[in-house]
Amino acid sequence: MGNKQSKANGPDRKTENKIKNKIYLEELEKLQIELVKLQEWIKHEGLKVVIIFEGRDAAGKGGAIKRIIQRLNPRVCRVVALAAPTEREKTQWYFQRYVAHLPAAGEMVLMDRSWYNRANVERVMGFCTDEEYKEFMRSCPEFERMLVRSGIVLIKYWFSVSDDEQERRFQKRIHDSTKRWKLSPMDLESRKRWVEYSKAKDEMFALTDIKQAPWFVIDSDNKKRARLNCIAHLLSMIPYRDLTPKPIKLPRRQSEGTYVRPPMSDQTFVPKKY
Repeated sequence: MGNKQSKANGPDRKTENKIKNKIYLEELEKLQIELVKLQEWIKHEGLKVVIIFEGRDAAGKGGAIKRIIQRLNPRVCRVVALAAPTEREKTQWYFQRYVAHLPAAGEMVLMDRSWYNRANVERVMGFCTDEEYKEFMRSCPEFERMLVRSGIVLIKYWFSVSDDEQERRFQKRIHDSTKRWKLSPMDLESRKRWVEYSKAKDEMFALTDIKQAPWFVIDSDNKKRARLNCIAHLLSMIPYRDLTPKPIKLPRRQSEGTYVRPPMSDQTFVPKKY
């Protein structure tokens, strides 16, 4: 399965070297060009793709998602990051609010956390009952098999970060005013419950690492390597062809003829502060 293979072949966190920024940017650009080709193939073939990103807080999910969508068309590739359920949503079938965001033909949806909230956050923080949790663990594999049978390409990533590295990233967020918003009371509480989250993740993998939709684990102690590895793996999961169009020639601009535009002084311009 995905997680067993990753554990066997994954890099040693302690001996892994940092990647030079120049090399990282060069490789990222190459991968992003391929992502554009994949996007066009998805649109051309009418594929329906769902990619799930899960992991501990500060594991690097958001950074990977950002680099994936950076060059893509938001009409084809979109991110779903749902807030806490409303009182009404709490009374619905658990998967109902997620189903509403599934892709139509020619679309790719990236889920920044997903229905697996129930197996992790809700389970550890006590936001669901034991019976709700057990029902989720029974239903989830069948739900995902149903999605795959319907023609959806379902890919699941777990971003794995070590205790020490998460601590370092949390400290960085605390002292960086532009990142402080990323630390919520829930994040701090989850830090205290590290072992409980580990147990919840192991239980989740045991029941949801299925043949039709296995988990793929990404070592994310090195963010840049994690992003490159994630994108490279994603590209390998969906066979695609290069549909890059032939070179485009711009047409000549239409002549203004007798049309006279109003003076620019009639318009209100933003002050040139810079």
